[in-house]
Amino acid sequence: MSATETTTEVEFELSPRYSRSRDEISKRDGELERGQLDIELLQLYSQNRDETVASPHENETVTQELKPVDRGRDAWATLLGAFAFDALFWGFPGSYGVFQRYYSDVPEFQKDAVRIPVVGVLSTGFYYFGSPFSAMLARKFPKYQRHQIYLGWVLSIAGLLSASFTSSVNGLIATQGALYGLGFVLISMPIVSMVNEWWVARKGMAFGLISASSGATGAVLPFIIDALLRRYGYKVTLRACAVAMAVLTAPLLPLFKARLPASDQANLARINWDFLKQPLFWIYGSAVLVQGIGFFFPVVFLPSYASLFDISSIKGALLVCLMSIAQVLGQFAFGYLSDKSLPVSLLMTICCAFAATASFTFWGLAKSLPLLAVFSFIYGFFAFGFGTMRVAMGRAVSDDPSTVFATYAIFVFLMGVGNILVGPLSAGLMAPREVIREHYAGNKYEPMVIVTGATSLFAAFIVLAWHGYKGLSK
Repeated sequence: MSATETTTEVEFELSPRYSRSRDEISKRDGELERGQLDIELLQLYSQNRDETVASPHENETVTQELKPVDRGRDAWATLLGAFAFDALFWGFPGSYGVFQRYYSDVPEFQKDAVRIPVVGVLSTGFYYFGSPFSAMLARKFPKYQRHQIYLGWVLSIAGLLSASFTSSVNGLIATQGALYGLGFVLISMPIVSMVNEWWVARKGMAFGLISASSGATGAVLPFIIDALLRRYGYKVTLRACAVAMAVLTAPLLPLFKARLPASDQANLARINWDFLKQPLFWIYGSAVLVQGIGFFFPVVFLPSYASLFDISSIKGALLVCLMSIAQVLGQFAFGYLSDKSLPVSLLMTICCAFAATASFTFWGLAKSLPLLAVFSFIYGFFAFGFGTMRVAMGRAVSDDPSTVFATYAIFVFLMGVGNILVGPLSAGLMAPREVIREHYAGNKYEPMVIVTGATSLFAAFIVLAWHGYKGLSK
């Protein structure tokens, strides 16, 4: 047995007060719902006091203080740093539509214009599909989580900077696409791990705030990038973005600190994979996958839909801006609600039902800006709110806190399937159709609107059907 394993066993022997009943833990902390996260409190022991831990040297003890969770300067510093990083590093690829429109008019890119969307797909796809691997790396080597963040930070900025020197679509794919995407996914999972340690009872709120950060930048960043591209061109714009990211985020790097010592992180890194045997995990995973298939269509095609009814490009961009604002509100709200006693399945069903209803009605029937604005707000609030409940889904699947980090990465991966499918699916859904403005969704967008609403509706049905089956089987 290693020294680390011996230390962990003695720590829990010397901390019997953390074996108290659920009711006592809830009563002591006040902030926790009765029985919620009791297992996690046992592992994140010493919430407000010093802990005496065993030293690997015989007859020697070490007193070590672990700072409190859910409050305090370090907890908030880590969360606000995560918010800022996610806002900038996720907000940039989220604004790729502006670059795509500009690149399509650049003479040296026009001969390979069909591959320009690949740049945006890679910059986000690396995050979605690489999250499980980045998470595994962060948990396998907890001592080097900050090093992983620094490496990702350098690669992301280098990706933007090197893209400014390329004159081919292949160059953009390798730099602004792959290199940036690789850097971003290396940054994201260590930060998620740290936030997971600092925030326990209010974990849903914390992750909701992080998820909402991209919406905050999505409301303004596209307009800034568009103005820079029109005035200075893509090379200067990319260099300016690289410098701005470096200047704005470098001072935040020291904020990221793990709460637990590396030895305890290594112990917690041993994920209990028993959740894979739980049917509820597969139910939630199926719902995430199905919802993700139709989720991205309004985000990508809403401005194009608006132009079908002679709504200007500026007003079309404002619709996306309104959706981003609603995203911030919705993700924070549902993250907060997921910390309360409301069942996560109920919250998921509400999100999907409202998103589906808004798609079938306000989007499909919209012929003017006001109805599209109503759709943008409702869809942004509820459809994006669904994604922020990944943490609550993990907690519902298993009481073991090690599973929350694992299920979070897996659900991100499943969501990414929809991101990748946007291109090929939209090509089929947008097959040549006559534009009939009086027809549902202008006729041209009818299949896309139906798929968007149907996937949300089917995701809700999956969850409801499971709970209905469980209810009947009792």
